[in-house]
Amino acid sequence: MTRWRRSPWLTLTFSRDRPRDAGHGQAARFASLILPHLDSAWRYARFLCRDDGAAEDIVQDAFERALKAIDQCRGDSRAWLFAILRNCHHDWARAHTRAASTGSDDELAELAAPDDQHKLAEMAELRQMIEALPEPFREALVLRELEELPYRDIAAVTEAPIGTVMSRLARARQMLGVLLLDGDTPDRKRGEA
Repeated sequence: MTRWRRSPWLTLTFSRDRPRDAGHGQAARFASLILPHLDSAWRYARFLCRDDGAAEDIVQDAFERALKAIDQCRGDSRAWLFAILRNCHHDWARAHTRAASTGSDDELAELAAPDDQHKLAEMAELRQMIEALPEPFREALVLRELEELPYRDIAAVTEAPIGTVMSRLARARQMLGVLLLDGDTPDRKRGEA
């Protein structure tokens, strides 16, 4: 007799033919290698797609794929997860073409104390500047500076040579520096013209 137990994150199979912990090993491996990177994955997805709701969907899809393929995880599990996440983002981008949402920053600013509102405004402005960067540069910058991945792992995630990663990072930092000095994002400049 075979019993199936299903949950959103893992599927376990119990039978007389299989050891009772066969599925548990995969679940435990997933929990120890992948789950600790949930916040980083959401932050990376948020910068890729510029939409909180879409980031949640992309992360959920990536975690489902990671669970199914956990046996293929070799080396750095975070870089492996980010590569899956990047592919999920590309799938999502092909399926959806909608404008980015900025509602979450406004909602946070309303709830914050007056002293914190200034910090939240600065953080929102910096996020807007990072989001204004072209995708290859934004992606490299977020993976290196926010997620602190080494160049080798960024190259694996983005499927680009390490020299290209270094070049993209240098250009991204330069573009961000110009935006910070000007205090304007490309969106603001278009609105003034």
